Order: sequence, then structure tokens, then C-alpha cells
Amino acid sequence: MIDLDEILRFIDKSVYAKTGKYLKDPSILIIKGSWEGQTYEEIAEENGYTDNYLRQDVGPKLWKLLSETLEESVSKTNFRSALERHYKSFANLHEADKPSFRQIVELKEQIRIANSAIIPELPEGFLALNSPFYIERPPIESDCYQEVLRPGSLIRIKAPRRMGKTSLLNRILAYTEQQQYQVIRINLRQAEKSVFTSLDKFLRWFCTNASRQLNRNPNLEDYWDDEIGSKVSCTAYIQMHLLEQIDRNLVISLDELDVIFSYSDITEDFLSLLRAWHEEAKIKNIWERLRLIVTHSTEVYVPLNIHQSPFNVGLPIKLPEFNHQKTKQLSSLYRLTLSDEDIDELIAMVGGHPYLIQQALYCLWDQETPLEQFLQVAPTESGIYSDHLRGYLGYIQKRSELAQALKQVVTASSPVQLEQMLMYQLDSMGLVKLDGNQVKLSCELYRQYFSAALP
Repeated sequence: MIDLDEILRFIDKSVYAKTGKYLKDPSILIIKGSWEGQTYEEIAEENGYTDNYLRQDVGPKLWKLLSETLEESVSKTNFRSALERHYKSFANLHEADKPSFRQIVELKEQIRIANSAIIPELPEGFLALNSPFYIERPPIESDCYQEVLRPGSLIRIKAPRRMGKTSLLNRILAYTEQQQYQVIRINLRQAEKSVFTSLDKFLRWFCTNASRQLNRNPNLEDYWDDEIGSKVSCTAYIQMHLLEQIDRNLVISLDELDVIFSYSDITEDFLSLLRAWHEEAKIKNIWERLRLIVTHSTEVYVPLNIHQSPFNVGLPIKLPEFNHQKTKQLSSLYRLTLSDEDIDELIAMVGGHPYLIQQALYCLWDQETPLEQFLQVAPTESGIYSDHLRGYLGYIQKRSELAQALKQVVTASSPVQLEQMLMYQLDSMGLVKLDGNQVKLSCELYRQYFSAALP
């Protein structure tokens, strides 16, 4: 008698070899219950599911999956005989059919390749350096690799949240490390609130952080002088304690720079300091060895003196949205067979926002949700974007002028003219797109959600 557990292991591996996904718990329960002659109702009652869910959703998908895997028609009534037959064919090889040593080696290599096949990633945070789901946006990457090699260079990467800033930053830094550069990575979201109580405290934190990443004793008091102030002390520290003491070029990356925008007492002084360091390379050779890379979200508008800001010098990088081609490229990595019309419908709903697109594709793959059903639920509170949408809603509701401006855009059938500051903020958040001197909503997701959410 064939053991059911052996059958399950066999079919699970067969399904994985076919689709790259293992059987899910409800499917396994149906196989086990049906093997014992149970009805859908009995399986559902015993395992805490509804009869309709197993009968109308999980069951039909399971039999279709097994039919495709075994390459014959499989149903609840004949699945047992089909599984037993295929298992026996697999397990009971005739002596003459047993593989040779060379065939075994080749089979192991095929299994290794299959096991290393791309498995879709849950969209969360930045993408690892070896992630196959990072989609390049030429010529941005090559431009950054070229610029970071230039003496005294400054690269500014800006985009709304979750557009891929940190993923790009990490690839630039990995490239510089290949060139034997020293790298200091500072993410301002890692700093405690107490760090931002004064400029002096912030710059001390910055210098201490930088030194420890280079395995150097901070020795702040050897360079800090209250008489000349924190900015000059910090500049002397970077030059004498870091640049003059290491024998390689130095890259300082500042991720999430917009964190300091909430601290007006620090913002202007620190940003003007970054600008000064970049310009020092034109005067002193030692400063040519410093490269600066900053990333910031653009949700916050900060009025700055253009002559003291780093935001009008260096190489500006504004990350674009994914177009049809990039979205289709990503969908193929999720093993989805979306038509060109499907791709266009998805982009119409969520725009070209990389994170929103990746979330959609993962949902379509993981939950095997039909695109039509996904698009219906997407702009609702029960959709996968509910947290994303509520986050924007909470921010906007605290700013009545911004809420009124967005409501005006949402209800308009054509591009509208807004006050410049409001237009900038909505565009920076990714909620609207510029159309000359007017704006229009960036995607249908925001139209449907905010139409209902804004009074």
C-alpha cells in the first residue's frame, strides 16, 4: 500500500518543479481529506474553513494545477488513481532504466539549477545587491558609476518614498568598493531624536559615526573648538582626522537626508556645510578625494538659499516611474503571463510606481488573484495598498490647504492650476504629475481612494 505522506512529497516536488511554488495548506488538506473519501463539507468543518471556499476556490485551482503538472485530466473523483500511477512510474524504475553515474551527475546539476531558480520576493524595503528583481533604469546607473569616480563629486538622488533610492544607492556604493574606495554609510533615520536637539550635537554624532565605520577612534575633542564653532570644527575633523589619515578616496553617503528637514535649526547649516565640502574640492586637492551621495524623499518642501544649498550643484538624479517595458520585464520575473492590455490596465491603476507595481505582481503570483479582481479591490480599505493610502491620507488631513488642493485635482476632469507650493508638494509625493504649469492625478488608484476619503 502506498503511503500518503510519500505521495504528498512526490506531488509537492512535482508541482514545485512545474511552477516554482509548493502546495499551500488548504490544497494539502483537500488532498488528504479526499484521499480518505471526505466531502468538501467534511474537510471544511474539520479544518475551520468554509465549504464554499474549498469547493469553489481552492478545489478547482488544485485540480487544474494537478492536471497541468501530471499532464492529464485530474479531478476529485480520479485524482487518487492518477497520483498512484504517476508515483509508481517514478518510483519503480526497471533495472535497465536506472540512470548511469553520468546521468546522476547531470540530474543533480539540473536539480541544483532548479533549486536556484528565481523565487518571487515579498516587496519590503530596498532590494538586496543580488536581487534579480532590481530593474535598471538606464542611463541612471551608468551615469552614477561614472560620476562617483570624478574628484569631489556630489550625487543627489531624489524621489518619493519607495521609488528605489536606497536600492540604487547601495549599488553605487558597491561599485565604489570595487574601486577600493572607503565607504561611510549614514542613514539619518537611525539617529535618535535627541541627536537633533542642536547643530553641535548632530555634527558630533555625524563625525563619531563616520570614524567608527572606518575603525578609527573618534577623538572629537582634539578637533572641536567652541570658539570657531561646530561647522568649522566638523570640517577640520573631516579633513585632518579622515581624509588626511586614509590612503584612499572616501565616499560618504547620506540616506534619508529629508529627516533633518523637520529640524529647522539644523537643516540650513548642515546643507550649507555639504555644499561647502563639495566646493572645497575646487580649492584644496585633499578634498578631491571626498565623494558625497545624498538621497531624500521630496514630500517636504524646504525653502533654502540657493547659494548655500547642495540641491543645485552636483549630479541630480530623479528616479522615473516604470514604463510598460519595465513593468512587463518585472512581471516575467514573477512568472506571470500578462498581456500588453493587462500591463496597461495595471499601470493605469497604480501608475509606474515601482513599489506599487511590485506589490501588485507579488499579489497576483502569491494569491493567484485574477487581475480583474485585483483592480476592483486595489483602491479600497481591503486592498493591499490600504496602509500606503492611509499614510498619505493622514499626512494630507493635517494640512487643510493640501487636502483642498488634492480634492480639486481628484474631482477635475482635466489638468488644473494650483498655487505653486501646493503643486510642488503633491508632485513630490507622487500623487500628481506636472502637465505644463498644471497638474493631473498620477493614477486611478488615488482618484478612486481619495474621491471617497476626502470630504
